Amino acid sequence: MKLSNLLCLAAAVALGTSAAQAQSGLDVLFGVSTATDSASPTSIDPFNTGTFSTTPKLGGTFGKIGADYMLTPHFGVGGEYDFRFSQGNYASGITYRPSFYDFNFIYMPTGHKFKRIVPEFQGGLGGMDLKFYYPSSSCDPLAGCNSSNTYLESSNHFQVHMEAGVRLYVTDHLFVRPQVDAHYVNNLFQFGSNWVPEFGGSVGWTFGER
Repeated sequence: MKLSNLLCLAAAVALGTSAAQAQSGLDVLFGVSTATDSASPTSIDPFNTGTFSTTPKLGGTFGKIGADYMLTPHFGVGGEYDFRFSQGNYASGITYRPSFYDFNFIYMPTGHKFKRIVPEFQGGLGGMDLKFYYPSSSCDPLAGCNSSNTYLESSNHFQVHMEAGVRLYVTDHLFVRPQVDAHYVNNLFQFGSNWVPEFGGSVGWTFGER
């Protein structure tokens, strides 16, 4: 799922519920995190040159955007999109850029019992989109130097998503949320494990009354 599509979805939900914000359970959030995975034990030769190279660990800084709607004080639904801000080196001059998207059920065990501290648990399904690029540069005395970043291909994987966090409300609407995510990505052979833990925090806004 593209970042622009998820932003449009969040905006559509917000506009569609604006007339009933007093009773709304709509939340939107933005955050920063890091996701990690071990390196694959297999060396690769992506261009069939006879030269094999090892692959890296998965890492880097990720952005997070999300929106959810609480159907009751305890249960809701939502979606999140996590994307690596920049490309990372993969092997033999190839770079990679992963992203995760998921749709979740949400459980808040305390509901509205506590106004400032609200534990939150999520679980759902989605996918991982792992894109590969080939950056290159060249120089000549007439045209000067040029650089390009050629998209090669994507590897898409099904994932199961789990998350635990705590909303800390600074005001009745503004909250910060430290969280831990776990992505179980099916057949993630490009790295060393199917499990991708993620650690980070988000800033969010709750519409309507709490």
